[in-house]
Amino acid sequence: MDRRRTDGQADPEADTPDAVTSEERKAAPVEPTSGLEQMQYFCNTACMKSLVTVTNRGVVTLPAGLRRALGIKADDTLIAETTPEGLLLRPAVTLPVEIYSARRVREFDEAEEDLSRAMRKTSAKATKPAKRRR
Repeated sequence: MDRRRTDGQADPEADTPDAVTSEERKAAPVEPTSGLEQMQYFCNTACMKSLVTVTNRGVVTLPAGLRRALGIKADDTLIAETTPEGLLLRPAVTLPVEIYSARRVREFDEAEEDLSRAMRKTSAKATKPAKRRR
């Protein structure tokens, strides 16, 4: 079967036996199993399209349903990047930073000193020549 893409070119995957048209995909949906697959499945459906407006200050408000579906909360950071299809917003990975008190820093220093002493003792034992038995 000669499948055509939207730009009129032949689909290079059309000759492969597992090539599936979008109509076939709609006819027989595959239920996602993992949480990530469920999110990707949900995010790739037509119900996730939303109309948003950019204010004169550049502010974009995401609809509440979209935020809930994607787990986006107030003050979350997103990365905006351009793609051939348009604009892509995706969550930025943020890691919590622990601020240590002066007391906790001293505890770390003491633990490092203890480890250093133990390693010196171990390396000193390893470098001593073994006694010969007669």
